[in-house]
Amino acid sequence: MPEETLPSSPGLTGSLFDQIRSFMDMGGPVVLLLAILSVISLAVILYKLWQFSWLGIGRHKRAHKALQLWQTGDRPAAIALLEKGKAPVSVVLSHAMRGQLFHADKPALIREDIERIALKTLASARSMLRLLETVGQVSPLLGLFGTVIGMIEAFQRLQQAGSSVDPSVLAGGIWVALLTTAVGLAVAIPASLFADWFTTRLERERETIEELATSILTGQITDRRDPIETTAPGAPAVGTLQSA
Repeated sequence: MPEETLPSSPGLTGSLFDQIRSFMDMGGPVVLLLAILSVISLAVILYKLWQFSWLGIGRHKRAHKALQLWQTGDRPAAIALLEKGKAPVSVVLSHAMRGQLFHADKPALIREDIERIALKTLASARSMLRLLETVGQVSPLLGLFGTVIGMIEAFQRLQQAGSSVDPSVLAGGIWVALLTTAVGLAVAIPASLFADWFTTRLERERETIEELATSILTGQITDRRDPIETTAPGAPAVGTLQSA
């Protein structure tokens, strides 16, 4: 008895690929370029999320605890605690503490070196953000460019039709042209939002570095509340000689 063969049906992957290909054909090369930018943007976003999590940006418990140890006099323990962290604030504070511990007589050089370390660590965390910002700025322009080209083609077909104008031809050309604008905005919005969010996180990290590093260099002398000696009106000030 001959075996019965079942009719082959397209799989889910094949149908999805066909839909994407037809979508690209309708939008033209502009939509293809926007699709490439969306893939690049998604890869950068995922990488930056992993990088920020790995570095511990925004997590400052270790730095605050090390500052408390430093202020209580346990300086070796404070430095050892910071050296276990990878966050920019931990790296900068460890340099500040070592500078105060070994070169306390050179405050100006210590501050300059701390600025060097802060710029270096934050620049590493800020890498590839410019690319994400560029995608957010260029994608709407590309979408608008594709829309303009599509409208030109639609009106050319309308002119070629002459007196027998079919409104559906013009309407179809217009919605296909507007498709590129929608794709451009869909690519630009998440890229811009994540770029601003990453930049805000780094700005907060920079402010925390400045605050804690300054606390180490100055010892927070203005936070001390020593008793203030007062003298009665007309009484001689302390340390002055009374005339005979």
